[in-house]
Amino acid sequence: MNQSTQYYYPIIDGVEYRQIKDWIDMREAASGELLAYLADSGKVEIDLAVDSAEKAFETWSKTSVEERSRLMFKLADMIEKNAEELSILEAKDTGRYITEMRNDFIFAVEQIRYFASVGLAFEDFGNTLNGGYMIGKRVPYGVVGQIIPWNDPSVMLIYKIAPALITGNTVVIKPDHNACLAVMEIVKMANTIFPKGVINIVPGTGEKAGSALTSNKKITKLAFTGSVPVGKLVGNAGISNIVSSILELGGKSPNIVFPDIENMDAVVEDATSAVLNCNGQSCLAGTRLFIHEDIYDQFIEKLINKFESLKIGDPLNEDTELSGMISNKQANRVMDMIALGKKEGAKLLTGGNRATIQGFSNGNFIEPTIFEVKNSMTIAQEEIFGPVLCVLKWSDYNQMVSDANDTKYGLASGMYTSNLENAMKLADDLQAGCVWINKYFNIAGGFPFGGFKESGIGRELCLDTLKEYTQLKGVSIVGKTI
Repeated sequence: MNQSTQYYYPIIDGVEYRQIKDWIDMREAASGELLAYLADSGKVEIDLAVDSAEKAFETWSKTSVEERSRLMFKLADMIEKNAEELSILEAKDTGRYITEMRNDFIFAVEQIRYFASVGLAFEDFGNTLNGGYMIGKRVPYGVVGQIIPWNDPSVMLIYKIAPALITGNTVVIKPDHNACLAVMEIVKMANTIFPKGVINIVPGTGEKAGSALTSNKKITKLAFTGSVPVGKLVGNAGISNIVSSILELGGKSPNIVFPDIENMDAVVEDATSAVLNCNGQSCLAGTRLFIHEDIYDQFIEKLINKFESLKIGDPLNEDTELSGMISNKQANRVMDMIALGKKEGAKLLTGGNRATIQGFSNGNFIEPTIFEVKNSMTIAQEEIFGPVLCVLKWSDYNQMVSDANDTKYGLASGMYTSNLENAMKLADDLQAGCVWINKYFNIAGGFPFGGFKESGIGRELCLDTLKEYTQLKGVSIVGKTI
């Protein structure tokens, strides 16, 4: 191994576990240059991490919520202090552009502080009972196994660990081996703050580390963000071990434009951001844009101009507005879906090709692409996970709602309208866990995040998330023995 290159070990019981034989080359998504070596861990490392977390749980679960909150605020401060370096590392690792990455770390810090705060007010409940009193007591599960994806790794890490820690659980994290270096750095920071064993991380492939984590009998709760097929495997593993799961899976989200919008340019801007966030590699993306026929032609013209004006380039350039895919494998998948769209008869309005960026011959850049589609087409039904937008013309409200809901997913949705009645009616009619009105991706601490149908089980980011990470114990008290 080249000792001049950074390498990342599992962190178990507060220290790096260095008895690693297999390694994964981590390469910059945009250039293909070697970035670091990542441990390719497996069952041995997972089992050690779970044992460490189980031991730490004995003390951590009895630690006051005030102390847990204090340590979480300390972690938020440390991430905030190092946010620029973390943003650069994650931009290199994922290929996402730097200005977007900076916003991600602002959001991650906000989430830690949110849960560190609301956890202080997360209370048990009680009532009178025949001859005495009853208590509904919230208690932590124990060791939580958490699996996070490659598209937004650091934010997803915080989504998972913040509510788990404030409620007294300990965690074993399995990050995605495609992109997780900033996550590894954050966990290093966390282990200078939290007691050893509270936060463990074991990198590796899903086949080795992931399956070992989900099958470990000492895991008491599972949390997963990723694809539907893998989510089903995680859910089935949980059922097999009688363990509950939080699953945040895929999406094919509708975004609806009413004819009464007041500022078309602003809506075009927001609808573009809705589909191209994470370079289109987002389960939340508004990938199906329904545009009313009264404004369709004018809107499409502006939308095409916006897509064609975007600056595609180096993720570390300050003026870059779209960068590349995480890997050549993902880029090939996106190009295959574009080819399938053409084969199915979708009308290509712009884009559809790989983009060549000077100085990045090994990059995986794709032009932002717009197809005019029928809702039944494969590219309008399946996740593409790239910079590809499907547009549909609508006139009849009921048919539009039917088409918007006609998918196996139900994660997110959006709309643009100046009419409050339209907004609230459509919000009720859409089968989606998240509905954004007049601003897509409008998320803050306390917003219930999660999906309907095959988009998942459970909610993150909000007060109810604390219930996801605790079990309810009933206790009854009688004043004296019978």
